[in-house]
Amino acid sequence: MSQLGIGMTSQRTRERLIQRLMEQGITRFEVLEAIRSMPRHLFVDEALAHRSYEDTALPIGYGQTLSQPYMVAKMSELALAAGRPKRVLELGSGSGYQTAILASLVDEICAIERIKPLLDRARKQLRALKIRNVRWRHGDGLEGWASEAPFDLILGAAAPEHLPQTLLAQLAPGGRLILPVGGRRQKLIMVTATEEGFAEEVIEEVNFVPMISGTSR
Repeated sequence: MSQLGIGMTSQRTRERLIQRLMEQGITRFEVLEAIRSMPRHLFVDEALAHRSYEDTALPIGYGQTLSQPYMVAKMSELALAAGRPKRVLELGSGSGYQTAILASLVDEICAIERIKPLLDRARKQLRALKIRNVRWRHGDGLEGWASEAPFDLILGAAAPEHLPQTLLAQLAPGGRLILPVGGRRQKLIMVTATEEGFAEEVIEEVNFVPMISGTSR
C-alpha cells in the first residue's frame, strides 16, 4: 500500500484516536493537532501500518517500541507546561515519531539514539517530512549531550533504574526532565531545576523499555 493510500484511508481512524486521547484527559490543542497531522504509519513497518492509529505501543525492531500515542501526548503536554521550550534533548528517539511530534512544539531538538539503524531510519524519515529543527547523535542517552547543554527540556522514552545525575546536570535553570524511572515497576517522573535544587513530581505509573548504556551498530 502506498504511503498516500494509508494516509487517505486512515483519516477516520486518526480522528478516533484523537477522540480517545481527549477522553483520557489530553486537552492542549497544539498537541492534539500535532498527533492528528503526523502520519504515524510512516514510523512502523508496513506490516503493522493498519494498527498505526490504535492507542497502543508497537514494535519497531531491535527490541524497541513506538510509544503508545497517549504517552506521547502526555509527555508532550508536560513538555509545554511551563511554556514553549527552546532547546530540547530527546533520549532514545527510536523511529523518530516522538521527535516528529515534539518538533512542531519546540524550537530545537538534540536527539540521541543508541541503535544506529534506528537513528538512520529516523533521520531519513524526518528529512522526508521536511522537519529541519532536529540534530542527531548516535550515542548513550544516559550520558546526555553535555557539549550542547544546558537544555530547557530533557525527555526520554526509555526507563533508567534511577534518575541519572548526568542528565540533571544538563538542565538549564527552570528546565524540566521528563523520564520514566524504575525497574519492573516504573513511574513517569518530572523534575524541575529550581534555585533550591531539583523538585520531583510523580505523574503516573508507566511501562517503558529499559534505558541501556552504551551504543549499538
